Amino acid sequence: MTYYRGQLAHADGPRAYLTERGLGVVVQREWPWRIGYAPPGWSSLTHHLRAAGFTDEELIGAGLSARTRGDPGRLIDVFRDRIVFPVRDPAGHAVAFLGRAGPGAGDNVPKYINSAETAIYEKGRLLFGVAEQQDRLDARWTPVLVEGPADVLAVWLSYSRSGRAGAVAVAPCGTTLTDHQSAILRELPGAANGIVAAFDADPAGRDAVNRAWQLLRQPRPPGPLLVTEFVAGADPADQLRRPNGRAQLRTALQRRARPMLDAVVDHRLARLVERHSRLLEDIDGRCAAVRALVPLVFEAMSTDEAVRVGRRIVTHTGAGVDTVVIAALVHLEDALHDLRPHVEVAAMARARLARPHPNQVPGVNN
Repeated sequence: MTYYRGQLAHADGPRAYLTERGLGVVVQREWPWRIGYAPPGWSSLTHHLRAAGFTDEELIGAGLSARTRGDPGRLIDVFRDRIVFPVRDPAGHAVAFLGRAGPGAGDNVPKYINSAETAIYEKGRLLFGVAEQQDRLDARWTPVLVEGPADVLAVWLSYSRSGRAGAVAVAPCGTTLTDHQSAILRELPGAANGIVAAFDADPAGRDAVNRAWQLLRQPRPPGPLLVTEFVAGADPADQLRRPNGRAQLRTALQRRARPMLDAVVDHRLARLVERHSRLLEDIDGRCAAVRALVPLVFEAMSTDEAVRVGRRIVTHTGAGVDTVVIAALVHLEDALHDLRPHVEVAAMARARLARPHPNQVPGVNN
């Protein structure tokens, strides 16, 4: 990490880019994030670490270097011309990197690349930003799930001069949210205040919200599950470039958050209408939409939320209340019908266990 940090000190383009994104503080201030830069040369880091005494096997095992296809004996750097964000384990040790393409990268270059999994790094078991913000997490700030490291830094900066409790952002390490990451989120001290998902309002962002809902709601969330959605292409990091952007971001996270299940209903209906543009123009289409949405009523965390979701379906589809009620009853009957074979099998198993063994004399313990 020291090497990458030293390279950033002399990289005018990446420094200017971070400053233009409103992240200039992390250029000037090393801790707690230690953002760095991987230079564009093919093997700059590899040569540097070889000179320091590291073997090729160690460099490959750490996920810092890789063998070329044409010449397996030649090693090249995994990260080249990228702003690098260290990923830390709970003890604060850097175990991997997220690499964001430099400001001059072309459209064919992936925006982010991530360290491969190693002996000390499983990307689905860590969240970016936890180790660096332990003070805010311990103070029970509300956790916010965002897409990437720049968004985490944006939320962190938006509260850097605030003496009040607020929101603390974390992000999956270049992957979709996993069961283990959702468990980390649920166990954070501030999760009892609620968990907020904050993503772009684009298809990828909608999918991320839907997945967060499915993982975080089971078996039961520690607090309210909420969502703040930004217009497509305007994620939390983009808010910093606007006038009074930090205050706007705080407002969006704290005052514009809405129930996550409402967003899931809206997303599912939007996807249906995208596939069938005239879906809601006649009664058959509206009934089909209701049937697709009504299972979400049964995912509600309370009776009040179930009623609110039902009303939302009525409002957005234009169907009558009776149509939604009937669809809900049919869905419940179907679920019970599907469950019946399992219930019958369980009943048969209980009866078999209660039946005396042929060699057992009733009333006598063997």
